[in-house]
Amino acid sequence: MSQAPEPRKTLDPDQVAFWLARHPDFFIGREGLLQQLKVPHPNIDGAVSLLERLVIDLRQRAETAEGRLEHLLETARHNEAQYRRLRETLLSLVEAEDRDALAQALATQLSERFQTPAMALWCPASLSDAESTPPQPPRHILDQHASARLAALLDGRTSRCVKLSVSDWKCLLPHTKAPRKAGSCAITRLSAGEQLGYLLLASPDPECYRASMDTLFTEYLGDIVARLLLRLGSEPHGQR
Repeated sequence: MSQAPEPRKTLDPDQVAFWLARHPDFFIGREGLLQQLKVPHPNIDGAVSLLERLVIDLRQRAETAEGRLEHLLETARHNEAQYRRLRETLLSLVEAEDRDALAQALATQLSERFQTPAMALWCPASLSDAESTPPQPPRHILDQHASARLAALLDGRTSRCVKLSVSDWKCLLPHTKAPRKAGSCAITRLSAGEQLGYLLLASPDPECYRASMDTLFTEYLGDIVARLLLRLGSEPHGQR
């Protein structure tokens, strides 16, 4: 009685892949086998040779790498432009002769270099006691009402981007024309060992300063302005 044939063994694909990875010289001398291999085309029905598939994969990888490189270059160009604008802004601020000139320079630089439609610098009355004339817009003396509104908008934070109602715009940016509808703003608290007021950047566009936006730029600018406010108050006019 003849024995039944043994079932045909099928190679495990993972074992084949592992073996080929361990023997990269397998196809040396077997180039004809490479040309006979057919693999699915990645984009259309049908099969192509292994070499053609490799060319397609390499081309796709090259296109992906090129896209990433272009993104990195674009980011670098953007960062360089931001750095140059910030540098020119800071140079303009440190050249200010007094606090009103500082506020005016800040408003001009933000408008021209960062397309900021409106800004206000709110400082406590103690910073203006030694001045012979009242502050000039966009610098204002921080009264109780403005202080309460700014604190409410900050909601306990150091800086924040938030929607700005028409009534708050009229209160906090009285030197500018209020929009018909709610806008948006970025607020940062000014401090340098003591409370020095608030810096407010505003736009009639409600999406210009979204709550999800990072406030690092506003905080950095506020830190510089706070120190310059103190410096301009401690040095006699014309002796900077």
